[in-house]
Amino acid sequence: QVHLVESGGGLVQPGGSLRLSCVVSGTIFSFYGLGWYRQVTGNERELVASITRGERIEYADSVKGRFTISRDNNKSAVYLQMNNLKPEDAAVYFCNTNARAWPWGQGTQVTVSS
Repeated sequence: QVHLVESGGGLVQPGGSLRLSCVVSGTIFSFYGLGWYRQVTGNERELVASITRGERIEYADSVKGRFTISRDNNKSAVYLQMNNLKPEDAAVYFCNTNARAWPWGQGTQVTVSS
């Protein structure tokens, strides 16, 4: 059974940085394209960054130039480096495949406030 554990969220001031991590177990991690999603209460979960098996990367327009997704197949982990954070980036962040194929983890809360 696939299990996702996201971590690295927290409270940061506008302009600050965070690095999110997601460790995956119970599957052959390297087979999958991956994504980072975020959700604000009452809104749909949106894809903010994705990375394919071949490491082709795409970003939502709202995070381009500020967020960087990466993966480490040896550690079954995917990361999201978030720089120059804005209040509108505040959300619960989740990882999954880029097709939302796995059961969701608990997510990690990101709060951006002065």
